[in-house]
Amino acid sequence: MIFQSRVTILVKASPQPSKTHNETVCCAGLEADGKWKRLFPIRFRRLSGDKAFSRWDTVDFKYSQPTQDTRPESCRVHEDSISIPGRVSNPTEKSSLVQRAIVPSERYAIEQGASLALIRPRNVSMTWKRLSQNEIDSDRQKFRAQAAQLSLLDEEIAAYEPCPYKISMFYEDEGGRHKKTCADWETSATFFKRRHDLGEEGVLEHLRHTYCDQYVEKGLVFALGNMARRPQTWQLLGIFPVPEATQGDLFN
Repeated sequence: MIFQSRVTILVKASPQPSKTHNETVCCAGLEADGKWKRLFPIRFRRLSGDKAFSRWDTVDFKYSQPTQDTRPESCRVHEDSISIPGRVSNPTEKSSLVQRAIVPSERYAIEQGASLALIRPRNVSMTWKRLSQNEIDSDRQKFRAQAAQLSLLDEEIAAYEPCPYKISMFYEDEGGRHKKTCADWETSATFFKRRHDLGEEGVLEHLRHTYCDQYVEKGLVFALGNMARRPQTWQLLGIFPVPEATQGDLFN
């Protein structure tokens, strides 16, 4: 059976090599009522320009129920059906949408049987550690191997360059203190975009200031999600600022 949905995209995680689908990206968004949809498998760097969506884009797509992924929010997307009819840019609309999905903690989301969650973290800090050369080379080789396994119908693209740093975020929610490795694609994209003018340490300090100071002041939101094969493992998939909604905003 084929279903249809419209979501506002909030999650675009860093690409991961996949034995079945080549390079895939974990993407997820909220329907108008605040319910999650996880879009998979999305071979994002192979999407044409009119289908390559960003955070806050409104995306229409058709999907089937996945046969192996039992997480309630997961959809097997028909990539050819993807369209982008608009974008949420009004701050009040963003706040109202996000507030519908905010939960007090990762633990609360787990207790509700969810596999995706938005939280407002407290006491946030960020650290980073450069990967060893062996780890960097191993990550590169995985993506090169994927790039070499293209079918005749796939357009050739350069192998993805993974970030050479492990960036960790420390924070609190109502369930306690947590540490998560950042898997947000925008974070690694910013690293590569700004390191030429800021240097590696400079761009990492820029990210720390952005997330831990500027975003906290504006209203920091973390998007969390678990893994299909290891549902007990939750990852940090998105970091972005959204002011808290007022009671009036929720009913607009």
